[in-house]
Amino acid sequence: MVKEVIIGITIALIIFISLLGINMTPILFIGGMIFLLGYLLENKGLVSGSSNIVKPEFQISFEDIGGQNMAISELKEALDFIINKDSICKMGIRPLKGILLSGPPGTGKTLLAKAAAKYTDSSYIATSGSEFIEMYAGVGAQRVRKLFDTAKNLAKKENKKSAIIFIDEIDILGAKRGTNDSHHEYDQTLNQLLVEMDGIKSNNDISILVIAATNRPDMLDSALLRPGRFDRQVSVDLPDKSGRLQILKIHTKNKPLDEGTNLEAIAEDTFGFSGAHLESLCNEAAILAMRDGYDKIMQEHLLEAVDKVILGEKTDRKPSEEEIYRVSVHEAGHAVVGEIVNPKSVATVTIIPRGKALGFVRQTEKEDMLIYTKQQLEHEIMVALGGTVAELLILNNRSTGSANDFEQAVDIAKKIVFTGLSSLGVISKDDISKEKINKEVNRIIEKQEKKVREILEGKIQELNKISDILVKEETISGSQLREILNIEEDAKAC
Repeated sequence: MVKEVIIGITIALIIFISLLGINMTPILFIGGMIFLLGYLLENKGLVSGSSNIVKPEFQISFEDIGGQNMAISELKEALDFIINKDSICKMGIRPLKGILLSGPPGTGKTLLAKAAAKYTDSSYIATSGSEFIEMYAGVGAQRVRKLFDTAKNLAKKENKKSAIIFIDEIDILGAKRGTNDSHHEYDQTLNQLLVEMDGIKSNNDISILVIAATNRPDMLDSALLRPGRFDRQVSVDLPDKSGRLQILKIHTKNKPLDEGTNLEAIAEDTFGFSGAHLESLCNEAAILAMRDGYDKIMQEHLLEAVDKVILGEKTDRKPSEEEIYRVSVHEAGHAVVGEIVNPKSVATVTIIPRGKALGFVRQTEKEDMLIYTKQQLEHEIMVALGGTVAELLILNNRSTGSANDFEQAVDIAKKIVFTGLSSLGVISKDDISKEKINKEVNRIIEKQEKKVREILEGKIQELNKISDILVKEETISGSQLREILNIEEDAKAC
């Protein structure tokens, strides 16, 4: 109505000025440019995420998501408020306005949001926090308003009673106010989001639920996390062994697996993998099988896919004979120490170059660990130092190939210090000096290096034998390694 009045007044003014004999060409040109600029900004403010609308036939369900049973259970409990809208209104319960999904990348936060739309029979719109931030003041706030309006209109068009707005990477949009001193557009956009979420009422024709995802919840503004905005925070963590097995089964449903494949063994070998990693693993295994001319995926394809996902594709670069022998000694050192301190932990030892790595020892975690003892952390340091100590014993010098091992050892030693497990006792990170931390880290690493040296000096013949096998065959299995080490006897000795 307001637009029509403005247009009418504008036309009347143009006619009146023309009757006075004034040349309207420059005025019409300037007015046209202003109108065009306003039109472009308005349409740019429609949020490109509004085009990311999932049609009902393409939606996924919670049954299609593996390894997140706890997150799904928490999410369903919150979503039931939308499904049972009439019941909660009778009880005078305030509807949930927002759900925050937090967890590492690739754990399925976007999939959970899409499944939530199907579970509640809601319209679904997805966008990203970065799409709201522009150099033009006010554009981001306008996009937030348009996003909520688009969600309501879409729900009406699809004859739905609710709509779900999914905002990925919300830490870009919802970062703590004042952290971007040179760009107040961030704060204005966040303020508009807070206003829109406050405006969600239970008695509206269309129920709006905002689901957001982030892997940095610590960066979010406190006003965004208070009750009445993001009422629930659901943790979407990396899957455990049973979760990984569930995900592998989901992603191999449409793939021809050989009868001899053992997905449980793959789930055991993929400690620390996210759902995205496991999906990529299954896809890479299928590619490897097709490349080798097989019509079914074999166990060796799955195993090779694990290494490929971790380290990347095999490289064409061929190391020199001297480098090959050094890498063999280095990886043999890691493997021997790994088996001694943690029996039956090594799955494969290889010197086949992948990505930037010239060799690799893949270890199997029998159980997913949530907490670690001081001894377990010290064992990890010993395994990290096994390569460089082996080089020192057999080749009488070290190499730059141990750089990453040293970084890993230092990080673990710092964990020992900061968790109060070192000789310093419980400390304050903010108050202790860097020199004191460095001195304690060096002491921890030197102590573990002495233990590694003692182990490898007692296994020097086996170390040489494993190195020679690696030079000739490039890869040695964990069972073959344990046979050489006679690990059963050594495990008792340890």
